[in-house]
Amino acid sequence: MGTRPAPAPLLIACALGIERLALRAADRSGPGGPVTVLRTGMGPAAAENSVTRALADPALREAAVLATGFCAGLAPGMRPGDLVVAEETRDPRGTVPCVGTALLVDELTRALPGRAVHTGPLAGSDHVVRGPERSELLATGAIAADMESAATLLSAVRTAGRPVAAVRVVVDAPDHELVRIGTVRGGISAFRVLRSVLPAFFEWHRSLLLPRR
Repeated sequence: MGTRPAPAPLLIACALGIERLALRAADRSGPGGPVTVLRTGMGPAAAENSVTRALADPALREAAVLATGFCAGLAPGMRPGDLVVAEETRDPRGTVPCVGTALLVDELTRALPGRAVHTGPLAGSDHVVRGPERSELLATGAIAADMESAATLLSAVRTAGRPVAAVRVVVDAPDHELVRIGTVRGGISAFRVLRSVLPAFFEWHRSLLLPRR
């Protein structure tokens, strides 16, 4: 009787200390194997450098990678606390398809009943998206934008073929524009939602072990 291969680890990447705080319960072994939460720092360059360094560790070379944290919603009607599950991430350097989007939507809907979950392309930016730029990005087909997800996933697939995904929580939107990131601390919704998504992340990771049909 053969021995099952050890499960691949999961690397969850976020940018900010407050995001890392929301995800602190992930610092353990999930049902799919070992889980590491990496705080990359803000911006695409910081994300690229941090993720590349992390995946050079022999313990993480085969890790699945999931980018998460807060984002700017682009579509009218989006509200703080809504969830975005990327079908792909894109920036000027390229597009990365995500794996298991439908499963993540199902699990997030189960974990957070009544919370809106949006799917579509997630745009990468090197600055906080504000004002008319939202409409410009929306016209490209993107539904949300952030500064790290595209760089994170591009770095992840550049080093090896691996499953990748991105799940973001809307912290500001066309009708609810954020003045400064510090107001996230007083704005309950995004932080509480991010704290509640880990079961969905663990289920996504566990599903990667199942045989494909």
